Amino acid sequence: MADITAAMVKDLREKSGAGMMDCKKALNETAGDMDAALDWLRTKGLAAAQKKSSRTAAEGLIGIAVSGTKGAAVEVNSETDFVAKNDQFQQFVREVTQIALATGGDVEALKAETMPSGTSVAEVLTNNIATIGENQSLRRAKRLEVSQGAVVPYVHTQQAPGLGKIGVLVALESDASNEVLQTLGKHLAMHIAAAFPKALNEADLDEAEIERERAIAAEKAGESGKPADIVAKMVEGSIAKYRKEHALVSQLFVMDGKTKISDVVAKAGKDAGTTIVLKDYVRFQLGEGIEKEASDFAAEVAAVSGVPQGQ
Repeated sequence: MADITAAMVKDLREKSGAGMMDCKKALNETAGDMDAALDWLRTKGLAAAQKKSSRTAAEGLIGIAVSGTKGAAVEVNSETDFVAKNDQFQQFVREVTQIALATGGDVEALKAETMPSGTSVAEVLTNNIATIGENQSLRRAKRLEVSQGAVVPYVHTQQAPGLGKIGVLVALESDASNEVLQTLGKHLAMHIAAAFPKALNEADLDEAEIERERAIAAEKAGESGKPADIVAKMVEGSIAKYRKEHALVSQLFVMDGKTKISDVVAKAGKDAGTTIVLKDYVRFQLGEGIEKEASDFAAEVAAVSGVPQGQ
């Protein structure tokens, strides 16, 4: 039997996109012949992941899980919404979310963690690509934790328990009762799902994004023909408005349209007779920021059939 090295397994994995154990088996079956091993994987349907990996995956599911004072959110993408209804895919998202809850939100570290099956997250993901037949990716994850209080979950457009299109976590630090925190957290989470804040506080907003907004505001104000000092005030006014509208604590509560979120939290604490701190939040929306490729279905059918369009 040929001496199969880790470098050979790694090389075959990169060429095929198949799982580590499958690559090792392929090399053993073919006495270390790389080309033959690649053909062996293809005959077993295990080299399909590589070709699929170039396709855009903007569908899938958001997974949400909480336990005690911790909560985790994970986004796993697929190419089509159909896969989101697949039991194998849903189970993978559930298990990865539970792992993130236990270990944290670093995606690369998460991929190296061991699944209940005994194989790594990355290995299972690669095998899922081959068996389900679509490109998939573990895109992002985040864990929230408070020392005392609650992390409250909310899933919008739920596909299955804890799985949906928009997932929200709200971290509330307080010694208030769980009932109070769950009620407040649910209202805040629904607001976050609808209002899409970009940061918790104004100071946390992306400064690069602020500068882009400033440039746009300056161009618009400059077209007014007003004096430079007035233009400067108009620009600063636009930026102040932008900060208030996109920082969670200064947004107006969607349930009444007039109360700032910071005041909603303060009132809940006052009514409970204690302090409640909105420590952090997570809002994951499926496919957010992923540029989907335009698809010409007729052209795809023509390409597959070999019949030019128009004939």
